[in-house]
Amino acid sequence: MEKDARKLILVTNDDGFQAKGISYLTEIAKEFGEVVVVAPEKGQSGMSHSVSLNIPLFLKSHKSDNGHLLYSCSGTPADCVKLALHKVLKRKPDLIISGINHGSNASVSAIYSGTVAAAREGSMHGIPSIGFSLLNHSSDADFTASSHYVRIIIAKVFENGIPDHTCLNVNIPDLDLNEIVGIKICRQTKGKWIEEFDQRTNPSKQDYFWLTGQFSNMEPLAEDTDEWALFNNYVSIVPIEVDLTSYHVLNELKKWNF
Repeated sequence: MEKDARKLILVTNDDGFQAKGISYLTEIAKEFGEVVVVAPEKGQSGMSHSVSLNIPLFLKSHKSDNGHLLYSCSGTPADCVKLALHKVLKRKPDLIISGINHGSNASVSAIYSGTVAAAREGSMHGIPSIGFSLLNHSSDADFTASSHYVRIIIAKVFENGIPDHTCLNVNIPDLDLNEIVGIKICRQTKGKWIEEFDQRTNPSKQDYFWLTGQFSNMEPLAEDTDEWALFNNYVSIVPIEVDLTSYHVLNELKKWNF
């Protein structure tokens, strides 16, 4: 695709500015316009939408291999987007893309995800925003197939736009390109993490804990969910809104007659 200099794209992630996934995402973004990268200086997975209120933020410029502006930020993914919009970019970007995350952000993982939170932060500012994740946690994951679908989805977003205060949560199976069936628009799976804590003791006789666990799909037969799509070799796209209001419960609460 011919580069369109009129488009400005902000790229970020939660795995850190040196992660392999953001390198792939940046190269794809440059096919669509001018790119600026502002990403955490180190991994910020699981930080969700947290922001730094009691500590200062540090921004460091780095030399990129291909000439785009590249910054690392000492804060969270949401911090990166906020700082980029207020202090780095000279104008409002046409698109914010976050990822490509190393690991799934389907179902309730989207709540904990810094990748998704960065996209959600962009949507709060009225900017079309997408979070991309590959179902492979390895630092050396193969992003070949995911790059193909990232390119398609970005082009569709530029063609059609995204409603204000909504972002897209995209998850991509860890498969070869010819094994992926296609793209499925779906809803977030109802599920939960069954959590455990691995308890250990340090040399000072102090107990400490590592969080572990496994995901439990509460509706494994539902064919309109992201987990079903991914299990059946589809790329899943779930639109996520900033508004957290439960409208059906809202109407029920109104009957309580406070």
